[in-house]
Amino acid sequence: NNLHSKLAPTYHTNSGTMRIEAKLILLCSSAAAALAFCPSSNKVAVISQSSSRCSCSSSSSALFSTENVAETKEQTTSINDTLQIPLSYSEMIVQTSQAMTDALTTAGQTRQIVRILLPRDANNDQIGVFQEAEAQTANSNALNAAETTKLVPTDESWQGGIMQLYRAAAPTTKDILRALSPTMREAGVPPKIVEDRTIDESGVDGVGLLYTQIGKSGGDEVKGEQFEEEGGGGLFGGAFGGFGQSVALPTLSSDDMCVFVQPNQEVVDSIETLSTQSDNGSSSSSPLIALINPQWRDVDDALDSASKNDNAFGAFASFLGGKGNSLKRLDALGYQTTYTLEGYVCKGGNIRLLKRFDSDWIAFAENDAGDAWVKVGQQKDRPRYQDVEKFLDDKGVGYKYARDLGMAPKL
Repeated sequence: NNLHSKLAPTYHTNSGTMRIEAKLILLCSSAAAALAFCPSSNKVAVISQSSSRCSCSSSSSALFSTENVAETKEQTTSINDTLQIPLSYSEMIVQTSQAMTDALTTAGQTRQIVRILLPRDANNDQIGVFQEAEAQTANSNALNAAETTKLVPTDESWQGGIMQLYRAAAPTTKDILRALSPTMREAGVPPKIVEDRTIDESGVDGVGLLYTQIGKSGGDEVKGEQFEEEGGGGLFGGAFGGFGQSVALPTLSSDDMCVFVQPNQEVVDSIETLSTQSDNGSSSSSPLIALINPQWRDVDDALDSASKNDNAFGAFASFLGGKGNSLKRLDALGYQTTYTLEGYVCKGGNIRLLKRFDSDWIAFAENDAGDAWVKVGQQKDRPRYQDVEKFLDDKGVGYKYARDLGMAPKL
């Protein structure tokens, strides 16, 4: 559209003569020939006609790309409007399995990373209770679900540490696998699920491997390949061979699903081996392999940032525990985050961050009654603590203690 304005001639009259000055940026040969041989009275029309054709062509291509962008944006906006924080354990299982299924069927993502909340007994935060009861996930969809089970972030409030988290994550993963199973959806027959804890070398790292055996009865032998892990996979991995253990990785069919529960960086070798040997060269025939609640954090500390450098300093930072090298290996295998539900506390109130593979990051704040979540903001990138605090300020949400004391409006 700017071509016409740049090609438009300017007339100046001086002593009965007319001078034409045209600043031409792009001129096709036909327009040049027309200008050379046409009378002066027709030059404006020729230039206008040529520029109109160019403008029409560029407008068509621009319209095509704009329509694609608009369609994608409209789909994302629609998904953002429908996403809500699950209020019960069963709702979270449905929402998680639906996101994983959509990513598999629509985007062909057979390598997925999922972060979810975990069920916990509602009385876990009571002072003076020294033994915490296990969450009753079987009845968590009942009317009194909020009184018996809560969905809690995997933070430092779990006194039992990583093993207590595993005791909640393992049954949750089994319920997700049942929801994903085609036999469960089509015939109501739950799949055979095998839990393998041998992948956890120390036995106390809270790592497990759960996978389905579609079409195999309980007496069938589970076949697997023996894989010798390197001692830690670090700089001195080969120096201490005694620490390496043989890990029997399962042989997965295209209908099977496999989940690494709370994997740490020490099992990335096993993840890489299983992902490679299960890749049949086609995303449609490759089984689903997912990582649920990896033990490395989404945000980076100084060591994580340094480990992402492609130099000797970055390699040394990875050896010291930085996650950069592990993330690079997972990226090369095609692992992508498909569903995230996590939370923390901001301004004294509970915050939840929710994202699907095809949505933006959406921040929710818990209302003062504790029975609903209010959307406070969204953005493309993962909101930082400061971003969430600004969301709350823009919505006029005060500190929790101020709301409790009547010094600020209720949420």
